[in-house]
Amino acid sequence: MKTGALFNWSGGKDSTLALYQVLKDNTYKVEGLLTTLNKKFNRISMHGVRSALLDQQAKSLGFPLQKVLLPEMADMETYSSIMSKVTTEMKKKGITVFLFGDLFLEDIREYREKQLQDTGITADFPIWHYPTQQAAVDFIKLGFKAVLTSVDASKLDRSFAGREFDASLLSDLPNYIDPCGENGEFHTFVYDGPIFNFPIKFKKGETIHKKYNLEDDTISSGFYFTDLIPE
Repeated sequence: MKTGALFNWSGGKDSTLALYQVLKDNTYKVEGLLTTLNKKFNRISMHGVRSALLDQQAKSLGFPLQKVLLPEMADMETYSSIMSKVTTEMKKKGITVFLFGDLFLEDIREYREKQLQDTGITADFPIWHYPTQQAAVDFIKLGFKAVLTSVDASKLDRSFAGREFDASLLSDLPNYIDPCGENGEFHTFVYDGPIFNFPIKFKKGETIHKKYNLEDDTISSGFYFTDLIPE
């Protein structure tokens, strides 16, 4: 019997590529998707995607969806407390592995593993150290479709928000930007591809610029968010 696993799902391309790899390898029984959302706006954390589109994603992928609502700008203590409760609940349901789509950030991996210590749940990273240029190219060649929903204003200009994640975009990215946006340069929403049963339909809405207050009382450069409206 395959090990029961829960996929920590962002709705973006790295998560999608990792889920594709897990399903291809057939190493786990994926019991469902787990996604954190901004409670105030009911959107996927960091990505800014509406909860309704997340629902459509999960339906198309054919997996149950567990939503975790977080306060806006939740500190690490609050986040850890909420996720601890979720982890306990998942363990009771027989989940013994949490799957993540991280690529190479060691501190993020260490944090995730530390959070799961002594819980009876282990972390696995199916696409860990997948070269990001190759990952980006492979994602496109496999037939996945994605759009940039969130762009770090300190690293990319407004014109990148709302663009398709395709070969043209990769060629336009500055050399200092990771092709998969692994350093937080941008986030995506995947709406079609080989593991989807149907494409997610939406239209592009307004692009806004939102700044955030930082812990040191300074104001960040913020992000450009392109709204995706379900059709």
